[in-house]
Amino acid sequence: MKWVTREHAHVDRIACPWLIKRFVDPDAEFLFVQGDRVLEVAKETGATPFDAKGVELGHHGDMCSFDAIIKKYGLRDLALAELADIVRGADTNKPALAPESAGLDNIADGFRLISTDDFDNMNKQWPMYDALYAFCKWRLEKDRQA
Repeated sequence: MKWVTREHAHVDRIACPWLIKRFVDPDAEFLFVQGDRVLEVAKETGATPFDAKGVELGHHGDMCSFDAIIKKYGLRDLALAELADIVRGADTNKPALAPESAGLDNIADGFRLISTDDFDNMNKQWPMYDALYAFCKWRLEKDRQA
């Protein structure tokens, strides 16, 4: 399945492809286009749009696109819920949502600066999301044992 979003990805537009590939669609292909072309490209290619204005898998109220994907696909993993707090805090400029949010926002900026394009950015950041997800799982287990 194809997925399309805005180019020059930052937090949500890197976290969402990670989430999609790991938990929704392992064969996902991603397209990054100019913001004003997301809906047009979605229509032309049959791609599912995300993190763009007015789309189902976008920002709604205080929630970001990562939250919308979790909700739509019924992902009930508690570690993903923890990770969603981190992503939402970083993406919506509300770093108080999770202690890791401010760091994620800054690291995402750094990755964008050292990446040649959005695909390079994804490839560089996905191990970080794997690590954050593992950390969230570990923290939940540690809290259960306490």
